[in-house]
Amino acid sequence: MSAGVVIIGAGHAGGSTAAFLRQYGYKGEITLIGDEPHLPYQRPPLSKAWLKGEASGDDLYLRPQAFYDEADIAVWLERRVEAIDTVDKTVTIDGEQIVYEYLILATGSKARPFGCPGAKDTPYHMLRTIADAEWLKPQLTEGRRIGLIGAGYVGLEVAASARKLGCEVTVFEREPRILARVASTVLSQAFTGIHRTNGVDLITGADVVSVSAEGELRRVHMADGVVHDFDVLLVGIGALPADDLAQAAGIACQNGIIVDHEARTSAADVFAIGDVTSREVKPWFEGRYRLESVPSALEQAKQAAAAITGFKAPPPEVPWFWSDQYDYKLQIAGITRPGAKLVTRGDPQTGAFSVFHLNDRQQVICVECVNRPADFMAGKQLIQKAVAVEDAFVADAEASLKPYLQTPR
Repeated sequence: MSAGVVIIGAGHAGGSTAAFLRQYGYKGEITLIGDEPHLPYQRPPLSKAWLKGEASGDDLYLRPQAFYDEADIAVWLERRVEAIDTVDKTVTIDGEQIVYEYLILATGSKARPFGCPGAKDTPYHMLRTIADAEWLKPQLTEGRRIGLIGAGYVGLEVAASARKLGCEVTVFEREPRILARVASTVLSQAFTGIHRTNGVDLITGADVVSVSAEGELRRVHMADGVVHDFDVLLVGIGALPADDLAQAAGIACQNGIIVDHEARTSAADVFAIGDVTSREVKPWFEGRYRLESVPSALEQAKQAAAAITGFKAPPPEVPWFWSDQYDYKLQIAGITRPGAKLVTRGDPQTGAFSVFHLNDRQQVICVECVNRPADFMAGKQLIQKAVAVEDAFVADAEASLKPYLQTPR
């Protein structure tokens, strides 16, 4: 059989691309293939609103089944693509070959393997899918002991949700501070304090030597001989690009599938979008990045759909991210870089502050904002405009940043 556009991956990126193709006027066949039993859905709420009972299953789905029916988008669920042939332009699924005109890879990421001694014999869980969240939700009840290995954003969001539900929570982070690879020291210290104030036993520089199970207990063994017992053990130590299919097909990959500004890969008529990609973020940053965020996935979905249909290409976007923990909304624009000058705006002790990252030309390259949405919007525009700023002016929490926003680039 044949299909005009085949999209492998029915997550947020893949589902959005199918919708953008129709919005941009594509008239050919669209086949969306996913390995889960669910229509495309949002993953960010899984660690927050969903766990706390503030969102229903219907709230997670991007669009109802009726949308795909009316848009004539074929959705194949619980199906796994076995191979890609970029010469004959086919994908193989269940032994059947599908011919494509255009192929879009939206395969996302996969959990980094947990290689701790004892892990193979110890039941532990991860939070990546609706199925994971459905299992975890009833476990988070008053007094339950929850252990989390890894203090990334998802792990910290789960910790916050679990504390709200009355669980006893311990978080282990092997680095000397949380969010060490993605956030400033100021932000790390602030959220360390927030979690400890809310009752989380947050252990940084954690030297976990093994895990084990005894009956219903899950045990974490430390190098100093201390053993922590839990009812539930969760692991979140990062993710890797799910680029196995692409690599097997000979598509260029390096920490993800390499794509250009139109989301094109090294193979003709093959695009890649979302967490699986290694992309440039020009004109603001040099090099390639794997941006694991919904905004990046949506931007690339528009890029691929525009390139296929001839629709006007979307303007480049400054990358941005967010996280909700307790009553704190963290918004980040730009990308942290080693050696940047940090200017703090507001007092972290109050729970409302921002950290501006400046390069050697005094230009804002990243801004981390906690409960200061106006700073986030201004900071994002300052990155886009690449104007020089003054430390003292930025540090004044009462001073308006509008004069800088009116400066021509």
